[in-house]
Amino acid sequence: QVQLVESGGGLVQAGGSLRLSCAASGRAFSTYAMGWFRQAPGKEREFVARISYTRITRYADSVKGRFTISRDNAKNTVYLQMNSPKPEDTAVYYCAAAPQTHPLQYDYWGQGTQVTVSS
Repeated sequence: QVQLVESGGGLVQAGGSLRLSCAASGRAFSTYAMGWFRQAPGKEREFVARISYTRITRYADSVKGRFTISRDNAKNTVYLQMNSPKPEDTAVYYCAAAPQTHPLQYDYWGQGTQVTVSS
């Protein structure tokens, strides 16, 4: 069983920066792929970034070059560094975990943290 808790959201000016954190329980954390997703009002939840247990990363085109996903296995934490955020990045951001046996199946989700980008 894995529990995920996001933090670090808030209000940020366009062109500023923000770092989201996701703290995970469980000693198997290092074997899980971790992802960040977001959902804006009236829109479907969308993929933002992913990092595998071997630290291979993948990003949505909309955030590539601006956002960076990383993980610290010693701290059971995954991060999303948001540089130069835009108003369209405003959403609730969720972290999720996928086991090695089913690396595309996100079985565990956090409660979400609100990010609001002002122009």
